[in-house]
Amino acid sequence: MRQISDKTTEQQNLASKDIDQMSTREVLVTMNREDQKVPLAVEKAIPEIEQFVDKVVAAMKKGGRLFYVGAGTSGRLGVLDASEIPPTFSAPNTLVQGIMCGGLSALVTAVEGAEDDFDAGFAVVGERGLTENDCLLGISTSGMAAYVHAALKRAKEIGATTGLLVCNEFEKTPDIDIMIKAVVGPEIVTGSTRLKAGTATKLILNMITTTAMVKLNKTYGNLMVDLMTTNKKLWDRGARIIRHCTDVDYDTGMATLKKANGSVKTALVMVLLNIDADTARKRLAKYDGALRKVLDEEGKSLNL
Repeated sequence: MRQISDKTTEQQNLASKDIDQMSTREVLVTMNREDQKVPLAVEKAIPEIEQFVDKVVAAMKKGGRLFYVGAGTSGRLGVLDASEIPPTFSAPNTLVQGIMCGGLSALVTAVEGAEDDFDAGFAVVGERGLTENDCLLGISTSGMAAYVHAALKRAKEIGATTGLLVCNEFEKTPDIDIMIKAVVGPEIVTGSTRLKAGTATKLILNMITTTAMVKLNKTYGNLMVDLMTTNKKLWDRGARIIRHCTDVDYDTGMATLKKANGSVKTALVMVLLNIDADTARKRLAKYDGALRKVLDEEGKSLNL
């Protein structure tokens, strides 16, 4: 296996070698120029991201789940992405799960040596109850975290779909079904992979879960019609979506949303088909939550 020093994210970036002598503006401009390379690196990985998303969607349609596993910044980004799915898409907390190397305390405090603990990575897969219906994406900028590889090994033994997201060149191993590489190059502060590598990781995780949720009928067009109204802001957003999509006034939209127990999708069906909440839920269940199919059946559509 290559040494960590061979990884491009560990190399010195010549554009920033004199960063300590730069003005504030020069540092910011340098960072911005380097950051512009990240989307281009991610673009090259789209074919592999597509493969993984299709596996995730197929798994979720069979009751499977998506797990992220990573250490340090990689693990934190996985936990962050997973935590944002339930309120955004009214998905169960178990549908996307982040496994943080070193445990939840490692989200805020570094746990030294945790990423090198192969046994812990192997064991956590069983502790989380992964099955052959699930998908596990390992996240490791260098591709060398033993904890992540142990989790991939155990997941593969179980029969789950496995993927590895890296930000360096890395050779695919038999435990990895799909390799996603976004090679972002040296960081402006040598080895600080919370920068370009972290940004690339965030972009890719956004792409995976957002695309999967779209394919699972969680949107209508680009509207967030399946959001969970868990706070005042989201109740307001839900009512505004209903107003925009149906031309009813804000107060009517809010009143209907309350009758629908905060489900924007249910409320939209109620308004457009002039039916009660229970009937609206049954119509949605008939089409696995696909709002467009429910409305198409009645020759209705939303304002986009």
